[in-house]
Amino acid sequence: MAIARPRGANDFLPSDTAKWRAVEALLRKMCVEYGFGEIRTPIFEETELFARGVGENTDIVQKEMYTFQDQGGRSLTLRPEFTASVCRAYIENKLYGQPQPQKLYCMGPLFRYERPQAGRFRQFHQFNIEIIGVISPLADAEIISFVWDLYRRLGIQGLVLRLNSVGCPACRAVYRAALQDYLRPSLGELCPTCQHRFARNPMRILDCKSDTCRGISAASPRIIDYLCAECAQHFAAVKQNLEICGIPYSLDSSMVRGLDYYTKTVFEICAEGIGAQSAICGGGRYDGLIEMIGGAPTPAVGVALGMERIFVALAAQNDDIKPQTGIGVFIAADFSVDEAVRQAFAMAYDLRKSGVSTAMDYERKSLKAQLKTANRLQAAYTVILGEAETDRGMALVKDMISGEQIEMTVEQARQHLSQR
Repeated sequence: MAIARPRGANDFLPSDTAKWRAVEALLRKMCVEYGFGEIRTPIFEETELFARGVGENTDIVQKEMYTFQDQGGRSLTLRPEFTASVCRAYIENKLYGQPQPQKLYCMGPLFRYERPQAGRFRQFHQFNIEIIGVISPLADAEIISFVWDLYRRLGIQGLVLRLNSVGCPACRAVYRAALQDYLRPSLGELCPTCQHRFARNPMRILDCKSDTCRGISAASPRIIDYLCAECAQHFAAVKQNLEICGIPYSLDSSMVRGLDYYTKTVFEICAEGIGAQSAICGGGRYDGLIEMIGGAPTPAVGVALGMERIFVALAAQNDDIKPQTGIGVFIAADFSVDEAVRQAFAMAYDLRKSGVSTAMDYERKSLKAQLKTANRLQAAYTVILGEAETDRGMALVKDMISGEQIEMTVEQARQHLSQR
């Protein structure tokens, strides 16, 4: 029996990776435009980082992490998210000693033991941007405007920005007590997971997918009614800045996000037509996280977007990424003429050194068959090295768009194509 890939993981073939590269190129271009620099963190970290940073009571830490012991007996975990790793790197590399804020981005694979479904996998890919070291609500609005701009450029339709504030530790403590008072009479009717959450983190009950729990919490107190003056002013400023940019939003007092480190602003962007798992990104402010993992108190805000979910959204909307295709030059050589093959191979090497994407045949096909290959590969130019051309030290260069053919020396052909 053949060995199959692990459940919840994917193979991405060249037709897929061309689309991924197109999206990644757009992300990198936008990061330059918005002033973000790339950071790369290890794929595995000490387990304690995620236990402290993400939260010991979260589903991620309790149920979903890939954790193992290395040969030195250390507990390590494949990263289930980026933000804790980025904050650890911020502390360890003393980025706090550089000009603030630090605007960082990262992308790559993450790992969670989840039930695979459309757009949700056990090895998945995310893109994150973080603004660390500034408390201003302008940073929150900039993070949101970046992803809104990205989805607009990708052509994803039917976007809904869901917005809320979960306050700071001071006002959240007051709200927590009010929420527990409301839920206590119905505690026995909650699902087992939410009964466990009641004492540890009752706000997570608002995020439960159980119909029973959702019904019980539907009329629960709203945290935005319990915000302290500072949190209320911050949230009002975020909304005002989004309005300045013309970005519509919908207030959702039940949204709390699935990670313990969030404070103040939290948000998700959803896309229509992609099923129950409609969120394509989520984020917010996490002013206490860096202190939580051993750094000095440092404000920060960020967002994580699922790469796979971009393609799910586009497919659901009957759209697709159309990456640039085709090659620069295809060299067709008469394989019955050894010198033609030698010249073709040398020219291919020289053109590639000059940065020109170049292909040639290896299977001794006829010139007619090679020209069909050039068309299939959408070559911009084809160089023909037949017996007649090779005997005279010449090459026939054909513009595949206009159909124009020019005979020139092999060296002239190299220079001509390199310049094109």
